[in-house]
Amino acid sequence: MGWTSVVLHIGLDTFRPVTEETVEAHRIHSEYGVLSAAAAERVNVARSRGGRVIAVGTTAVRVLETAAGEDGRVAPWEGHTRLFIYPGYRFRAVDALVTNFHLPRSSLLMLVSAFAGTDFVRRAYREAVAARYRFYSFGDSMLIL
Repeated sequence: MGWTSVVLHIGLDTFRPVTEETVEAHRIHSEYGVLSAAAAERVNVARSRGGRVIAVGTTAVRVLETAAGEDGRVAPWEGHTRLFIYPGYRFRAVDALVTNFHLPRSSLLMLVSAFAGTDFVRRAYREAVAARYRFYSFGDSMLIL
């Protein structure tokens, strides 16, 4: 139904491995983002018409989820977020995700695992390794529905 853009200025923690024994103990730095009024409106209109919100990139997920209310509607937002998404998180705004294959112990891999399920992600990554997919920022990508 359309395309819109969001902004998130990522920080070091996006790439810093999680080293704590429990994921809940990990803290990420705040990152600055923007969801304009026009972008929020496009997302909400698409959803109200039965469309899905497909985030392209984990950064888009973090902006949309930061701006989402309990009902899944997003509001214009600008500011800093410390949203750390890991398994157990309940997604409110994002229905599908396009992302690349992330490194082990990264907060990004945890976000993907929260979205698709840890077991599913492990199977997908075993396949990716066996097929010699490229990992990291300029690697192969996947669509998670």
